[in-house]
Amino acid sequence: MNSTNTSSQTSERKKSCVNCGAELTYEPGTDLITCDYCGHQETIEQSEQLFQELELHKYLQEMGAQSHSMEISMLHCKNCGANQHIEESYKSLHCVYCTMPLIIEDSYQEDWIVPGAVLPFKLDQKKAHQIFKKWVDGLWWAPNNLQRATINPEFTKGLYVPYWTFDAQLIADYEGQRGDYYYVTKTVGSGKNKRTVQERRTSWSPAAGTINGFVDDTLVKATKQRGSQIPREVSNWNLDGLKNFDTKYLAGYVTEKYTIPLRDGHLVANKEAEKIAQNWIRRDIGGDTQRISDMDMRLSEETFKHILLPVYISSYNFNGTKYNFFVNGQTGAIYGKRPYSFWKIFLAILAVIIIIVLITLVAQYSG
Repeated sequence: MNSTNTSSQTSERKKSCVNCGAELTYEPGTDLITCDYCGHQETIEQSEQLFQELELHKYLQEMGAQSHSMEISMLHCKNCGANQHIEESYKSLHCVYCTMPLIIEDSYQEDWIVPGAVLPFKLDQKKAHQIFKKWVDGLWWAPNNLQRATINPEFTKGLYVPYWTFDAQLIADYEGQRGDYYYVTKTVGSGKNKRTVQERRTSWSPAAGTINGFVDDTLVKATKQRGSQIPREVSNWNLDGLKNFDTKYLAGYVTEKYTIPLRDGHLVANKEAEKIAQNWIRRDIGGDTQRISDMDMRLSEETFKHILLPVYISSYNFNGTKYNFFVNGQTGAIYGKRPYSFWKIFLAILAVIIIIVLITLVAQYSG
């Protein structure tokens, strides 16, 4: 990635077909962008360079704020607050989170730190719908007519969600105690209830030392709007599939801009580093249990990158209520809100009560 200032550049998410002029879109699971009209394809060239990690503290100062940045056209949803880039070619502009209409005239230009890497979609929209249908069919206690829920493909969008990742060399001095279990035999009870038991106790000994290691790719979400909480159940991406950033991977998809500043993301990463340090210290102390009384942690050679991760977001309507669902664009993991059938649950509980009553009556009659 060029290290010169690129803030005056615009983000070119839209690329036209050389044959017919129609828009080219990224083909999930490949390194191709394809024209849906005439079938023309172009290869996304892969750089041999590794993802560029940016020096963290330079960016936390004003002097680094504009390097490796560029302009992107954004739309702000007034209903849920999500900030998203949407292709001009979309026939219907709706927020990916709440499906409220967006007005193209409300778009504005904003700088962002250029992503260092992107995890391309592996699944297409059709596959995401198949996963959703299978999920609906497997729901317990769901209303019988849920399969007739209104699902508008227009509202199912592939979204690249922004995250920060942080790397650092970690070193920490510590003081604490090592606990080793041992057991003593005790007699409890009296008379016929008298018995011996093994009681566990802990022998504590002082411990101190230094641990160090490399903390790689601490992942911190970079959005905090009410609508952009990606569920934990679908947020386990395999980062081994990251590609060097190329805007062609974004063609045909919505891209959300980070709203958690780098500085705030760094604070979250530091807390994660403290947890990692504590785990390393406990492992270093050994024994059956550990106490940490003091820890002096330092981070050095800190770097970061802005990455984009894929997810499908949509909603369905059932009995006048809207339910959201999410599909991991790489793994296919799904999570969604769902309705429950009151009558199915009521009848099931009633059936259990009747069975219990019948068993009780039979037992009493037999007695």
